[in-house]
Amino acid sequence: MTLRSLLFVPGDRPERMEKALGLGADALILDLEDAVSLEKKGEARTAVGDFLARRPASDVKILVRINPLDSPFIADDLTLLAGHRPDGVVLPKAEGAASVRLLRERLPDGPPILPIATETPAAIFTLGTYGEVAPQLMGLTWGAEDLPAAIGAATSRDDAGKLLPPYEMARSLTLFAAHAAGVAAIETVYPDFRDLAGLAAYAARAARDGFTGMMAIHPGQIATINAAFTPTDQQVAHAKAIVAAFAANPGAGALQLDGKMIDAPHLKQAQALLARAGLG
Repeated sequence: MTLRSLLFVPGDRPERMEKALGLGADALILDLEDAVSLEKKGEARTAVGDFLARRPASDVKILVRINPLDSPFIADDLTLLAGHRPDGVVLPKAEGAASVRLLRERLPDGPPILPIATETPAAIFTLGTYGEVAPQLMGLTWGAEDLPAAIGAATSRDDAGKLLPPYEMARSLTLFAAHAAGVAAIETVYPDFRDLAGLAAYAARAARDGFTGMMAIHPGQIATINAAFTPTDQQVAHAKAIVAAFAANPGAGALQLDGKMIDAPHLKQAQALLARAGLG
């Protein structure tokens, strides 16, 4: 299943969890970390455990974002996950394969892991190691908020909301790291949830660049994100034409289609698009 939209739901807001199942997101991320105050960590853990225990039948994937591996809350988080298995674990402040291995050691039979791969300065230099643990991953994503705080920067975006160069670099490296590992590349959140036009442009850019899905912080963002990461009828038709052209000419290295040259990279792109559309 392609995860186009992954909606964060605060772990201490149980009234939102079941409702969120019907909002159209492909996955929910029940958050035990940033969305929950220190005083409510235990309350959030209980609420998430209760929801997982009585989880309604649904095609929506349920992920849990735990606290960082070096936090005082991690032991209780892992106890929760050992007793209630979600579909995935979102690992904040991950630092490459070493963090994935450590989580798997502490949660041996746990679900696939979605690391947030750029939240510390050291994490940037470990992005190339995720291929070593690819079978343990459900994808790779990044964040643009914790990293500037970690290095004493004022912000990750300019006044127009555009990512500044250091964080564009982190985004690009995460994109390449995910594809190098052969796992889903998930774009980070768009913070201004009222700006749907800006979100649409940002999500379309992410899909164009090679991301396959995106995280959301508000239900109002889901439809826009799903649309951006769903191939259009025109794109599907063109991809089918490319695949058909090569199927009809199995020995050809390059062909003409609609007056343009196509070759092996175009075929690979077409096959990937059809797979995302559920037609591969």
